[in-house]
Parts: sequence; structure tokens; C-alpha cells
Amino acid sequence: MAKKIAVVGLGNTLRKDDGIGIIILKLLVKNYKREQIDYFNLENCSFDLLYKIKDYDLVFLIDAIDAGLKVGEVKFGELKDLIPFLNSSLTLTHDFNLKDLLRFSQALGIKTKLYLIGIQVKDTSFGESLSKELEEKKNKIIKEINGYINKFLITHGERN
Repeated sequence: MAKKIAVVGLGNTLRKDDGIGIIILKLLVKNYKREQIDYFNLENCSFDLLYKIKDYDLVFLIDAIDAGLKVGEVKFGELKDLIPFLNSSLTLTHDFNLKDLLRFSQALGIKTKLYLIGIQVKDTSFGESLSKELEEKKNKIIKEINGYINKFLITHGERN
């Protein structure tokens, strides 16, 4: 039986680069939508996310991160493995942070495997546009993320 999979875009589009998760999600849906995957734009990480993910076997979370990488660099992996490398300064733009999401999902017995597709950002000050550096890398990022999801699906037998 095929796994139930979702891709979730997180971020605050009023905080410049923090909106990259939402922008990438929209581009994925427009250019690379797969019928076997559900897509959700949840903007800010909140308790609504816990409700949405509980019925899925696997969820890819696309979000802005501050992990000391180059602007636009993408970090993939299980959320539980990446949490120690993330700077918590971006959590001010979310109702609760990714660490809280992991903690609450475990406490509630949610069995969903959570994968983070984190995109290193530069500027999360107020504003509605991405930083110049991130805007210039947007197309490269979307292709990289699509490739990652595609490779993951093939590796885990989820694609014909």
C-alpha cells in the first residue's frame, strides 16, 4: 500500500526570506505537482499543523532556516536529526518552532515521519519580498527540492 505523503510550506510572507517555504510550495504545485502527494500552505507553524499531519505517513516541511549555511543552501533530513543544527532566532515568525512541533507530535503519539527541507535565509526583517540573494537562487532551489522529493519517492518505492 502506498504511503500517504504531504508537502507543507511554512513561513511568514511578511518577513522577507521567511516566506521562502510558501513561495517554494507554490512553485512545486505549479511546476512539479504529483497526484500522490497532498500540498498544504500553512504559513505559520502552529497547532493546525499537528492536526493536518497526523493522518500522513510522511510529511516534508519546507521552511526557512538559520543554520549558518550560505544563503539559499538547502538542508534535507529527518526533522529530529536537524533540530540541533538550527538557530532558534527564526522562531519569532512562527506560532511555535520546529522543535516544538517535533516535541508535541511525539507527546501526542503522532507517528508521522517528519522531514525538513530547510532553506538558509539572509533577511527576515519586515517586508514582502525576498532578499536579492535568495530571489536569484529561487529557481535552483525549486529544482533541487523537486529532485530530492523525486529521489526520495523512488528510493522508497513510492513512484511507478
